[in-house]
This record gives sequence, structure tokens and C-alpha cells, in this order.
Amino acid sequence: MSENLEFLLEQAKKVKMTPAQQEEQRRSFAYGNTKIENDLITRQMIDEAADRLAKKG
Repeated sequence: MSENLEFLLEQAKKVKMTPAQQEEQRRSFAYGNTKIENDLITRQMIDEAADRLAKKG
């Protein structure tokens, strides 16, 4: 691994995401993984499902 890449990986380990950033990342992950299996999935569908789940919790 190059020194530059190692440096960037070490810097990335220090990043602390806000709760809003974590939620955005979670939704993006859900969208990306479901879109692979079902081309009809939209980001709006993911947002709606996440909002419903948040209200239950």
C-alpha cells in the first residue's frame, strides 16, 4: 500500500460523523443494496421506510 493511501486511511479513522451524517450513510447503504436486487426501489421509498421505522422506535 502506498504511503499516501496509508495516510488517508489513518485520517479517515479519525473522522467522527454526526448523527445526521450516520443516518444519511445508513439510508444510502440501504438504497444501494436494495437497488441491486430490485431496480424499482427509489431513494424516496428508502426515506419513507426509514421515517416509519424511526417513529416506531
